[in-house]
Amino acid sequence: MRTIGNIIWFLLGGLITGLAWFLVGLVLCITVVGIPFGIQCFKFAKISFTPFGKKVHTEFEEHPIMNIIWLILFGWEFALTYLACGVLCCITIVGIPFGLQAFKLMKLAVFPFGADLID
Repeated sequence: MRTIGNIIWFLLGGLITGLAWFLVGLVLCITVVGIPFGIQCFKFAKISFTPFGKKVHTEFEEHPIMNIIWLILFGWEFALTYLACGVLCCITIVGIPFGLQAFKLMKLAVFPFGADLID
């Protein structure tokens, strides 16, 4: 199921989403101030390509100030977007696995600093 889910996810939007996160990460890494945020975008790109079979483990306590800055500037918009996508996917029975992956990305969108992607 993991391989099939990753293939379908990749073809129906994972490629575009992953590339978008990667490009945003590159743009943010141009400036010194944006490097920490760019690194987090690379983390999003990694999980956006193939989210099935990966787990997100968040540790807010590792970088609380950076997580709060992320949440104020970017996180709440990304979290709401992933929440809406997850709810729309969960409307149908076939879309429930994809909705659960969107909820996983929502968890990462809230507090990415200190979060680990576990295979």
